[in-house]
Amino acid sequence: MNQRSLGADKLKAMHGFWRACNYLAAGMIYLRDNPLLSGPLKPEHIKQRLLGHWGSSPGLSFIYTHLNRLIVEQDVNAIFLAGPGHGAPGVLAPVYLEGRYSEVYPNKSEDEEGMRLFFKDFSFPGGIGSHCTPETPGSIHEGGELGYSISHAFGAAFDNPDLLVAVVVGDGEAETAPLATSWHSNKFLNPVRDGAVLPVLHLNGYKINNPSVLSRIPAEELASLMQGYGWKPCFVEGDDPELMHQQMAAALDECMAEIRSIWSAAREEGVTERPLWPMIVLRSPKGWTGPAEVDGHQVEGSWRAHQVPLKGVRENEEKLHQLEAWLRSYGPEELFDAEGCLRPEFKTLTPKGERRMSANQHANGGRLRRMLRLPDFRRYALEFEKPGTVEAENTRPLGRFLRDIMSRNMHNFRVFSPDENSSNKLDDIYQASKKCWMAGRLPIDNDGGELSADGRVMEMLSEHTLEGWLEGYLLTGRHGFFSTYESFVHVIDSMFNQHAKWLAMSRDVDWRASVSSLNMLITSTVWRQDHNGFTHQDPGFLDLVVNKSPKVTRIYLPPDVNTLLVTANHCLNSHDYINVIVADKQNHLQYLDMDAAIKHCTKGLGIWSWASNDQGYEPDVVMACAGDVPTREALAATYLLRQHFPDLKVRFINVVDLYKLVPDSEHPHGLTDRDYDSLFTVDKPIIFNFHGYPWLIHRLAYRRTNHKNLHVRGYKEHGSINTPLELAIANEIDRFSLAIDVINRIPRLAVAGAHVKEQLRDQQLTCRQYAYEHGVDLPEATNWTWPL
Repeated sequence: MNQRSLGADKLKAMHGFWRACNYLAAGMIYLRDNPLLSGPLKPEHIKQRLLGHWGSSPGLSFIYTHLNRLIVEQDVNAIFLAGPGHGAPGVLAPVYLEGRYSEVYPNKSEDEEGMRLFFKDFSFPGGIGSHCTPETPGSIHEGGELGYSISHAFGAAFDNPDLLVAVVVGDGEAETAPLATSWHSNKFLNPVRDGAVLPVLHLNGYKINNPSVLSRIPAEELASLMQGYGWKPCFVEGDDPELMHQQMAAALDECMAEIRSIWSAAREEGVTERPLWPMIVLRSPKGWTGPAEVDGHQVEGSWRAHQVPLKGVRENEEKLHQLEAWLRSYGPEELFDAEGCLRPEFKTLTPKGERRMSANQHANGGRLRRMLRLPDFRRYALEFEKPGTVEAENTRPLGRFLRDIMSRNMHNFRVFSPDENSSNKLDDIYQASKKCWMAGRLPIDNDGGELSADGRVMEMLSEHTLEGWLEGYLLTGRHGFFSTYESFVHVIDSMFNQHAKWLAMSRDVDWRASVSSLNMLITSTVWRQDHNGFTHQDPGFLDLVVNKSPKVTRIYLPPDVNTLLVTANHCLNSHDYINVIVADKQNHLQYLDMDAAIKHCTKGLGIWSWASNDQGYEPDVVMACAGDVPTREALAATYLLRQHFPDLKVRFINVVDLYKLVPDSEHPHGLTDRDYDSLFTVDKPIIFNFHGYPWLIHRLAYRRTNHKNLHVRGYKEHGSINTPLELAIANEIDRFSLAIDVINRIPRLAVAGAHVKEQLRDQQLTCRQYAYEHGVDLPEATNWTWPL
């Protein structure tokens, strides 16, 4: 790597700023008092417990320092993402030194007292975490789980044409599957309309106590790997700070020049080929500038620098002196004035105002967010004359709705799906925008491939990367819609967890503006895996969603076209939530016209009077359901019961908003106990046919008065290569099983209904035998419609 000739004053300023960062980073981990070492260090100056990670902090602050120099000298618009999860000291330190932290938290002022409070709060009860949490100004990426930094960075860069997203990838993080896939994001970045992502692969050699893979392969092999991913790597290597400053400055200048050249070629000269974007590989010691040796063992440049390099400093006087020597080695009295403020000659390095990465509005994207221009969802309604008599693909009209949303919002809305938009019957979206594709093209792609460099539909067979793109896009102020198969949404279980935690924490950070909700369509569901089999049958994502904070999670199970449109419109208008919509893509019966659908979805659940016959009476049984297939089977069961027992009073309830089952004290959407008891009764049997695992309904409703009479049917891990009805029978959510269940639960029918139960079981056997012989369901079962 060529060196840049930094002048003496610039070099002194940069090195001083970095030394100050390292002093603060170490102080955050260790100190609760005596921050500027005005006297000898004593045990009472040390935190009661030490929680922090030192190893990656010097590298992070080193990169941050150099990006600040680039921003000041070249007026770059940049934000910073730190992949190493516990490396927050290396980010918090420069954020504090450039003044933003004190603006957001005035009690953490730029003086000795503010520094003392800053130190005390780090990784301490009632304070802030050791990740770049939502409380960290400038952060959109916490790194609580490794693997998502690059995908978040690309999501931020999409549709932000002047934004540089600098992202540091730790060499431990580089070993994760999501990170490995996300390197391919450069095939989806269009330099005409998008910003740039500058990855810095930070090889400090070690993880917690093992060497990192990429640090131990030959340099040529590493270069080939990055080149194979489509990057142009620039190497910065060493441990001498003065030489490393020169190298890093030269590398950043070279990368920024290449980025601007790429932008210029695409925007001014019309170059359409996919560029080779630059990246930096920084190889520096783990725990750089920390203790070289402790107890006869190497620390700096080894795995021992990972967390707290000096332990027992409160109890061991020798370790306390070693800590003091380490902290004094940064020369804090040379860096800070008598009041504890960074000296002006080092402060000149920091950008001003919103050019500071910690104050950039893109890192508080809600401030840039604009409401979507939505067409009237009623225009896409499915019209029919009678409930339960017409079939349609539930997601097809939604695709047309998304198409027109896209056409009205061509700068702040994208649709994400892992190669499944056509499969999910959302392919009308391509009429408004094609699939984004910057990689190679073949002539056959012109025949229905729907590929375009200008495309805004993001498809890649990596749920991790897509989810990361979407999260980065939302957190920087835009809107999106994600769809995926139900069986594979589990791929992003932990990503969902992390984003839900981010949103929940952000609600308590008053300076964070609201961001658009993460809207997720779960389709190709468990009950329609006719040929894919057992591996594709898993509705358990809903159980995971319920684990998260009720502040941010919402679950909807619209049973037909119109309720799906109402639900999608509601979700796209919302903010600060994760909205999970479960709706299958195949043909299903249609139940509610648009006016009825709006009322039903607004209430979240309700009695379907046209399917009930208990008007003016207490019902003998409540037949409840949630989900498209369970609704059809529950209706068919209701008809069977009314046919065989004309005097039986059945109340039919459909649930769209799953959280309505929860008491209002536990979730903002929950029903009051009085309303719940009125609907579900206090003593009558409730047969609840549910889309997912049955125990989830019990979990939501366990505190309700009539829980002892609640009997839930759902998926019970019984499956193979099944026809739809045969799969329903195997898991007892079919019409025959439900009707039998009702007979068993009503005392006056328990014996009198024996003959009917025999008939129902015979019909079950007939349906299963037909499926095994013909490979499809019995036509009269498949073509069943509501006859009343």
